[in-house]
Amino acid sequence: MSAPAGHATASPTAPATPDASTRNTGRSAQRGVHDVTAHSVERINLRAKPELTAVAGGLITPQQGTQERSVVSRTYIDIQSPTANAFQLLDLVPGANVATSDPFGLSPQTNISIRGLNGDALGYVLEGMPMSDVASYGATPSQFADSENYSQVALQQGSPDLDSPVIDAAGGVITMKYLDPSFKAGGMAAMSYGSYATRRGFIRLETGEIGNSGLRGFVSYSNTRADAWHGPGNNERQHIDFKFLKEWGQSRVSLLGSWNRTTTAYYPKTTLTDWKLYNIHGPNHLARHFDASDPQQGARYWRLWRDPEETLYLGAPMHFALTSDDRLSLDITPYAQGAYGNWPSGTTAEDAGLAGNPTATPVLRGDYLQRSYRAGFTSELHARWKWNDFFLGYWYDYSDDHETQPYSRVSATGATPDIWATGRHGKVLQPDGRDGTEKYLAWDIHSIAQVNALYAGDHISLFNNRLLIDAGFKEIMLSRKGTNNLPDAASGYPYHVGSNTSEPLPRFGLRWKITPKDQIFLNATTNFRAPAVTAYYAPGDSRGLKNEYSITEELGYRRTGDWLVGSITFFNYNFTNRLIETLITRDGVQNISSTINAGGQTTRGVDIELGTRPWHHLSPYLSFEYLHATMDGNLPVNGDWLPTRGKTAIRSPHFSGAVGLRYDDGNFFSMVTARYTGSQYATFMNDEKMPAYMTADLSLGYRFSNVALFRDATLKRPELRLNFLNLSNQRYLSGVGTPGTNAHATRGLHGTTIAANPAKFYIGGGFAVLFTASTGF
Repeated sequence: MSAPAGHATASPTAPATPDASTRNTGRSAQRGVHDVTAHSVERINLRAKPELTAVAGGLITPQQGTQERSVVSRTYIDIQSPTANAFQLLDLVPGANVATSDPFGLSPQTNISIRGLNGDALGYVLEGMPMSDVASYGATPSQFADSENYSQVALQQGSPDLDSPVIDAAGGVITMKYLDPSFKAGGMAAMSYGSYATRRGFIRLETGEIGNSGLRGFVSYSNTRADAWHGPGNNERQHIDFKFLKEWGQSRVSLLGSWNRTTTAYYPKTTLTDWKLYNIHGPNHLARHFDASDPQQGARYWRLWRDPEETLYLGAPMHFALTSDDRLSLDITPYAQGAYGNWPSGTTAEDAGLAGNPTATPVLRGDYLQRSYRAGFTSELHARWKWNDFFLGYWYDYSDDHETQPYSRVSATGATPDIWATGRHGKVLQPDGRDGTEKYLAWDIHSIAQVNALYAGDHISLFNNRLLIDAGFKEIMLSRKGTNNLPDAASGYPYHVGSNTSEPLPRFGLRWKITPKDQIFLNATTNFRAPAVTAYYAPGDSRGLKNEYSITEELGYRRTGDWLVGSITFFNYNFTNRLIETLITRDGVQNISSTINAGGQTTRGVDIELGTRPWHHLSPYLSFEYLHATMDGNLPVNGDWLPTRGKTAIRSPHFSGAVGLRYDDGNFFSMVTARYTGSQYATFMNDEKMPAYMTADLSLGYRFSNVALFRDATLKRPELRLNFLNLSNQRYLSGVGTPGTNAHATRGLHGTTIAANPAKFYIGGGFAVLFTASTGF
C-alpha cells in the first residue's frame, strides 16, 4: 500500500521539532512522523516485502517512547487464524495472559490480564475512541473488528497515554488501528473451514480514490459459524467494518465504524474440584437435551444459555493542520456507540423466588439484559515551537446504561419465545396479585455517567532528539447518577445512587538515546479507577465506595540493532483501594457483578522482549515476565477480616513467557509459537491455585504469484494457510473467571468462621485446525 500523502518526512534543514513517534499520545503517533533514524529504517523496509523485513515475524515494532509498549504488526496478523481477536493477537507479548473459552476466539467468555491486573483494569481504544463496557469496564474483543482490517494491535503495559479516553486503565491500554483504505480499487476475499464444523467467509471491497476527490474507503463483511468445541451449542457471528478517508496536505479526516451481531454458546466456568473430577465432561458442559421432569437438570439445557449480543461503534478521527508546516494542529475524534446483549441462564422457579407463579414447567430462563448508549468526543490542540510540542486537550463522554433481569417461560420442550428477550411475550409477570401486565424483574438499574477530562503537557526534544522529556497533567471529573427501579426493593438496597469525583493525574517520562541503537527510558505515572456501576446498587451505603488509585514507575533499556531488537523493563506499582470485580448470586439473581475493596497492593517485576530481523528467512522471538504482587492489608468479609496481608495477589503468576520461530521466504511461510503461564492464586487467602499450563500453535502456508484471469482482472498473491491451535491438545484451565475469597472455611481475625467461597475458572479451548484460502483482487 502506498504511503498516505499526508505523511511527514524528516527534513535535515528544518528546525528541530519533537519526535511524534515518541509521544505518549495515541493520535499524535497515528500521523506517522518519525525521527531520522526510525524514518531511515522505514525507507529501507519499504524496498522489500513486509514479511521479509519485519522484526521477530511481526511481533516486535521498534519503539521510541518513554513507556514500555508492544506492537503486533500486520506481518504477524496476516498468518494467524482469521478468527483471532485482539486479545489472542497479543497473547505472546510480555505481561499479557489471555484466558479463552474456545480456540477460535468467538466466545465472549474471555479475559486478559496484564502484569496480574484484570481486563477491567485496562483501557481499550480503537482509532481514538473508547471500546470498553460503560458499566463494568470489561471488553469483548470479538466485537471490535475483523483481524483482516487491523493494521496493528498494541499493548502499553504500564499506563495509558495522557490523551487516552479511559478512566479505568491502571493496567495499561490496548490500542487498535484499522488499515487505511487503498488508493486503488479492488479488495480481498477469504474462505475458511475447520474443526467443529467451522466455516467463515470474508470480503473487503476497496473503492480506491473516488474520482479526483481524494476520498477513498473500504467496507468489509464476514460471516462465521462454528459448533461448540465441547458440549452442545453453536456460534454464529456477522460483522461489518468500514473506513473512509480523505487527506490533503498534512490534514486527514476519516469516518469508520464496526457492527457486530453474534449468538454464542455458553461454556460453564468450573471449580477446581469439578475440573479434577470431570475435566471437560459432567457438570463442565451443558445438557444436550431438555429434561422437564428434573428442574435442576432442565435448567442446564444448552438453548437456555445462548448468548445474543449486538454492537455498533462509530468514530470520526480528524487531524487538521492549522499551519502549512503542521506546527499548529488540532485533533478531534467524535464517537457514538450502542450495545444490546442478553446474558441468559437457566434456573428454576424456586431458585428465582417464583415457585407460586404458574408456568408450563418449573424451569425458567433468567434474561440478564443490558442496553447501553455512549457518545462523546476528544479534542487536542498542538503547538510546536523550537524543541517543544505543547498540547492541550479535552475529553467529554456521556453514557446511559440500563440493566434488567426478567424471566422467560420455558415450554415442555425447552423452548422460549425470544432469546433476545426484547418484548413482554412469554415473560413471567408480577406474582401475588400485582399488576398482571408488568414483567417480574429481579434486577432493574438505570445509570447515567458523564466524564469531563482536561489535560495539558509538553513533549520536549533536545540534543537532536537524543533526549525526550514528557511531562503532563490530567484532571478527570466523573459524575454518576442512577436509580434502582424495582417496585419493592429489598431493605438496604438504595433507590437513588450517585457520585461525583475528581482525580488529578500527573505524569513524567524520559528517554535518552545512548547511541543511535541504544536507549534508556523511565516514567512515573498515576491512574485511578472508579468502582463498576453495579457496585453502587449493593446493600448498604454506596457513598462508602472509594476510587482505586495507583502510582506506577518503569525503568527500561531498548536495543534497536541491525539484527537484534529487544527491551528489558523493570516496573513497580503501588495501589490503594485495589478494586476487584467478581460475580455473585443475590436474591435469586445470578451473575450480578460485585466489587471488593482489597485495600493496598504492591506489584513489582520485569519484562523482557527479544527478536531478530530475518536471517536466512528465520526470525526468532522471545518474551518473559517475572511478577511479584502482594496484598498490603487484610480483606473485609461479612463483618470480619480475612488475614490476607502479605498474600500473593490473585491472577499473578510469578513466571510467564513465550517463544516463536518464523520462516518466510516470501512464498512459503511457517511459524511455531509456544506460551507458558505459571500457576496463579485464585483466592485472596492463597488456598486455591490454578495450575500452570503451556500451549503451542503452528501456522504454515504458501503465497502464490499474481494470477491473471481476463482483461485487467488479476488475483493478487493468492494464499493457502493452515492454522493449528493448541497443537498438543492440552486440557487446561486458561484463567481465573470468578475469584474467590477463600476456598476453605477460615477463621477471621475477629474469631468468626468465614464460609468457603472458592473460585471458578475458564476452561481453555481444545485442539483445532483452520484452513484458509484468500486472495486480493
